[in-house]
Amino acid sequence: MKYILLAVVLLLTACDNSSTVPKIAAPQREALEKAKGVDQAVQKETEESKKKIEDAEK
Repeated sequence: MKYILLAVVLLLTACDNSSTVPKIAAPQREALEKAKGVDQAVQKETEESKKKIEDAEK
């Protein structure tokens, strides 16, 4: 009986025409991409500052 019920549920789910997936996390994903860009910029500036300090010490 369980298998019949499971098969019916799967068939009904497969026949559902509303295959649109809501984009719930899109704003969070955009914020994450911005944060990654800022992080890269900060790391680049840090590396440049370290290089300037090392060059000044020589």
